Amino acid sequence: MKKLILAAAMALSTGAMAEQVTAPLADAVETKVSPIETQLNNLGLTVKAIQDSPVAGLSTVLTDKGVFYVSPDGRYLVQGTMIDVENRENLTESALSGVRKDGVTEYEDSMIVYKAENEKHQITVFTDITCGYCRKLHRELDDYLNAGITVKYLAFPRGGLRGKGYKDLMNVWCSEDAAKALTEAKAGEEVAEVKNCSAPVAEHYQLGQSFGISGTPAIILEDGSIIPGYQPAAALAQALDGKKS
Repeated sequence: MKKLILAAAMALSTGAMAEQVTAPLADAVETKVSPIETQLNNLGLTVKAIQDSPVAGLSTVLTDKGVFYVSPDGRYLVQGTMIDVENRENLTESALSGVRKDGVTEYEDSMIVYKAENEKHQITVFTDITCGYCRKLHRELDDYLNAGITVKYLAFPRGGLRGKGYKDLMNVWCSEDAAKALTEAKAGEEVAEVKNCSAPVAEHYQLGQSFGISGTPAIILEDGSIIPGYQPAAALAQALDGKKS
């Protein structure tokens, strides 16, 4: 009987100790995360993830507008590229690569795709109808396809979520034959209005911003790295082949 009483007492004591230990840990996590989220939310940023940073006193924060480095209390915010000089690694780009791969996968079903017959590579291109280099890339679409590069498009209206450029992209994505509509729009043809259109152009635009994109075309490679701007098919195919070798 004494043994049973002793065991019960030990169990209660252990539970109380665990509760005492767990509570401060939970408070510490809350103290670390909450001020950062609060401060960034006040700036209009949505926090997606908070990770440790190689620099003491700073956290790496992934947001809907890219990567930031923030002090524990959220007071000090650093925007820019962090480079590990010793290992010659762009840490900001490494953090974004994983985000881009996940994001591209998430929006796979809402892309306009031109598939290469003998596919070797896939690229995801954030595009706009009025962008000169976006039109140039699309005029050379057959070159990319013949090089075995499947081109998948996401919308990125350069003027933001308003005006004709945004509406035209919406109508293109809502068209019965979106691939044909995009080709015609990039050739300068008028875009036909589609009633009750609910294309995810705004979501594409916000996704691009979270990738650190500010202009078009922006090419996302299969490993999550990014090429800002137009690349000829031959040069891009060579670079992609080099990544796989």
